[in-house]
Amino acid sequence: MVEAIRFYIPGDAAAVALGADELAAELNSQLAQRGLHSEVVRNGTRGMIWLEPLLEVDWGQGRHAYGPVDSAALAEILEHCLDNGPPPTVYLGETEALPWLRAQQRLTFARTGLIDPLSLKDYLAHEGFIGLQKATAMEPQAIVESVVESGLRGRGGAAFPTGIKWQTVLDASAGQAGKYIVCNADEGDSGTFADRILMEGDPFSLIEGMAIAGLAVGADTGYIYLRSEYPHAAQTLKRAIGLAREAGYLGDSVAGSGKTFDLKLRIGAGAYICGEETSLLDSLEGKRGMIRAKPPLPAIEGLFGQPTVVNNVITLASVPVILAKGAEYYKNFGTGRSRGTIPVQLAGNVLRGGLLELAFGMSIRELLDTFAGGTASGRPARAMQIGGPLGAYLPPTQWDTPLDYEALAERGAMLGHGGVVVFDDSVDMAEQAEFAMQFCAVESCGKCTPCRIGSVRGVETLQKIRRDENRAENLLLLNELCETMRDASLCAMGGLTPFPVTSAIQHFPEDFGVEDNNA
Repeated sequence: MVEAIRFYIPGDAAAVALGADELAAELNSQLAQRGLHSEVVRNGTRGMIWLEPLLEVDWGQGRHAYGPVDSAALAEILEHCLDNGPPPTVYLGETEALPWLRAQQRLTFARTGLIDPLSLKDYLAHEGFIGLQKATAMEPQAIVESVVESGLRGRGGAAFPTGIKWQTVLDASAGQAGKYIVCNADEGDSGTFADRILMEGDPFSLIEGMAIAGLAVGADTGYIYLRSEYPHAAQTLKRAIGLAREAGYLGDSVAGSGKTFDLKLRIGAGAYICGEETSLLDSLEGKRGMIRAKPPLPAIEGLFGQPTVVNNVITLASVPVILAKGAEYYKNFGTGRSRGTIPVQLAGNVLRGGLLELAFGMSIRELLDTFAGGTASGRPARAMQIGGPLGAYLPPTQWDTPLDYEALAERGAMLGHGGVVVFDDSVDMAEQAEFAMQFCAVESCGKCTPCRIGSVRGVETLQKIRRDENRAENLLLLNELCETMRDASLCAMGGLTPFPVTSAIQHFPEDFGVEDNNA
């Protein structure tokens, strides 16, 4: 029998929803019955959600995976790994050799699923805080230049170059009131969960990235604005911030640098619009979350009227590896102006849903065939929506498009936060178009007329089209309405809502009773 053995069961929200807590309790019980006191680590998910709860066992020969596991399978698993018994049907082999993981390029998520999320010892053992330590010995301008050179762009939606935003805040005058780092963790797009997985599986990477940003622009305070629907992430972040502060990575002398930076966690109230940076800032200030007119940009007048860096979770968590391994290392991943890696979240009608991290450039079709494994229904895939509920619907003729910002933009689509939702051939695309308008009508902050009124009229018009009421006239009206929303809305909420609507009409005209795309 093996003398020393360690078990890993994810403790993140997805695994818990699928029975991971009950599995961990049963495992501890069966180990106690055997008189063993082996360590059971609650790690983050590896991203293979269809295999959760995933149990990994390290008996001195690397980690081996079993999944999905229920309590009934535990006895066979323990016989296999403790008593050299036959492998059970849920045995998958060495975890790192699994095709889903082996085909990825994990930089930002390199530790997620490997470590105990709340163990500083684990984090440090896996190259944690190396980037921050290097940053403490650098001038602010040098830190910013490293980020600029890396080619890192915002991983939220607009894909604005991160280093340029930081340079603007560094150059801005703040006076005694200071500058701020704000993390947009209001991950509200349907089909996206990368932020949650990282915050629950590797929270110190976000803390480290925010601390580096603070050193880079001269900010001494940071806020994480977290959506209220993520209670597990909130609990993990609270504990991680406390541990980092106790260890000297936050506070009056960050990593012994003599420079101040501390973090505060704030919970949103569940408004999708607060994922837009200016609405988020209003909410942080205690106001109703509503769009601010720009200019001025938040980098000049942001939180409490001060220069503010606003980046999302993945952007900030990507910074430590850039500082630790160099801008050139990070830049060598990707293609064109899309450098580094992107976390892709597969959802909808897929056989294998979950999170993977890839260098920019893989085609959408390869993503579906290699990682998603086709549809869960077994029917042919008909459409993919990339970039959240405001992203365009892409037909199979466009699935050879590579996953990068410019290639998708050329096809009237966007990569956004990396969410990919798949639909099979039973989908009604007119219904999906109506859903997009309805989503906007419900989630609009109401500040501008094109978004507030246009979305409501859009729902009504689409309902008439679906009922075949003056279809040709209403399609013309809908096109004009979409044009107005796109050109006149104050923010991307109203400006992007037409994308799923017009793409559905263009690529799936038959669902709207149109014989060709020119109608």
